[in-house]
Amino acid sequence: MSQEMYFSRMKELLKDEYDAYMESLSKPLYRGMRINLKKAELNEFDHLESPSQFCKESYYVDKPLGNHPYHICGCFYLQEPSASSAVEILDVQEDDYVLDLCAAPGGKSTQIASHLKSGYLVSNEIDAKRAQILLSNIERMGVKNVAVTNSSVDKLAKVFDCCFDKILVDAPCSGEGMIKKHDIALNHWSIENIELCAARQKEILEYAYSMLKPGGTLVYSTCTYALEEDEDVVLSFLEKHEDIQLVDPEVLWGRKGFKDLNVRRIFPMDGGEGHFIAKFKKQSGIAGKLPILKSKKIDKITEKFLKEQLNTLPNYYYIDNDRVYGMDVCFVDFKKVKVLRQGVYLGDVIKNRFEPSHSFYMVADFDYKRKVEVTLEEMDLFMHGEVLQKECDKGYVAVCYKGHPFGFGKSDGRQIKNKIPKGLRLLPNSHVNID
Repeated sequence: MSQEMYFSRMKELLKDEYDAYMESLSKPLYRGMRINLKKAELNEFDHLESPSQFCKESYYVDKPLGNHPYHICGCFYLQEPSASSAVEILDVQEDDYVLDLCAAPGGKSTQIASHLKSGYLVSNEIDAKRAQILLSNIERMGVKNVAVTNSSVDKLAKVFDCCFDKILVDAPCSGEGMIKKHDIALNHWSIENIELCAARQKEILEYAYSMLKPGGTLVYSTCTYALEEDEDVVLSFLEKHEDIQLVDPEVLWGRKGFKDLNVRRIFPMDGGEGHFIAKFKKQSGIAGKLPILKSKKIDKITEKFLKEQLNTLPNYYYIDNDRVYGMDVCFVDFKKVKVLRQGVYLGDVIKNRFEPSHSFYMVADFDYKRKVEVTLEEMDLFMHGEVLQKECDKGYVAVCYKGHPFGFGKSDGRQIKNKIPKGLRLLPNSHVNID
């Protein structure tokens, strides 16, 4: 019965285009990738079918690329093409302080981060397991000026009153845009769930409003088609806040929304699986200030290691017991908010020596002095935990494929002992593959 009701609603919503929508459900899923321009250049890729209309760095691809060497290196993120549309509309500038409020698994957060230089990203996910996936993707893509938090939005709002230039709310939704991909989305579809999602989305937007600076931009997006979660949420938000203006997304792809609202909708017949995006501007208020932590001074052991490894060191440091973190903007005091990681986890001071972390060797902005180049076959061996028989300088080295680090090892001059974390190594029957 729920399926019949869903398709009946879609027929009413789309009217003359309903047949085109139904035909699109029988076609293959759109497969895409978004290139991390901080780590790679467009001419390095040979699997690009055609550029996506939704984002300048996004392309359609014709095959799964999860074990491609550049994916392991963090040079691209596998992402359904229309999923990149919300960040494109957010229009992140290099010095923005940005909050991604519902961030897992990390596609939109890493897209935001690729535009930042002197800016800062807070990437939040309330679900603990999904927050760990978010952190893993943040590290693989080499993001430096970031905090990954695992918190409810109300706790964040208590700390960050009117603090962010840009906020993305890619809200939890009923997932009608996922019906083509996951049968469970259709089998579990219900009006009750839509109403529950809409209530939660309105609550999240209220907290997002409180954390947005005057003059700041808020983008609200979902991957559902339900009016109750899309246009109705927008109208409710505008009614509550006279100082919030719905602004033109200024894009040509997709289509305008319903109820005479200047928002964007994407259906499968528009080149993506499905997305809804609305863009708001906050007109008034008093800007708040981020609570800042005093930068810690690193010890001589850590400083010596970093100078041996990097041409340019981070500007700021935070030390938690023996763990050392670094980034190029001030560390933020999150009070009682649970922080999984802030800045780059550089490594640990253990018994008068510095032990680097895997994440230290994945940073997009780090210029490593000590690195070794490997072949595709050697990369495959290393990703399976093998020792490399390869001559290089003694000590820790970044291990690279075509100039892109994907991990590290410790050399005795003749061989490189593997330091890839076991949880990131490939399974025995899985291999690095460019075909």
